Amino acid sequence: MDALQLLKRDHDKVKKLLTEGEATTERAEKTRTELLATIKQELTVHEDIEETIFYPALKEHPKAKDIVLEAYEEHNVVDTVMGELEATDVADERWAAKFKVMKENIEHHIEEEEGEMFKQARSVFEAEELRELGERMAARKAQLMPAATA
Repeated sequence: MDALQLLKRDHDKVKKLLTEGEATTERAEKTRTELLATIKQELTVHEDIEETIFYPALKEHPKAKDIVLEAYEEHNVVDTVMGELEATDVADERWAAKFKVMKENIEHHIEEEEGEMFKQARSVFEAEELRELGERMAARKAQLMPAATA
């Protein structure tokens, strides 16, 4: 699996979890708590493989530098909102609003990555390089999430 396929698979999984989370109500405390923990785990591992393997490789190419720098900042924004969500009681009326803001930020980030960033990556990396990056990312993901199918 190449790097872009791996990232796309992660994106699809997180989008599904976000949709499930947005559909919860204040009474779904256990569901919200479990979903948030799952989303955080998925995002933490995903951000790690992007920030330690994919982004540094892509950033070496001058045409892709700006979009990579922006992606780092978008990760930071999501991490901040995630921290606020964790500090907010899942039964609090503000929880759903914070969750929605996080969801919108993540969806925007995914849209940019799968559009402009993936296009840049395809133009600067050979297919073999994308496969090699994908293998490294899958191995790192397996280290961070042993139960996951990387």
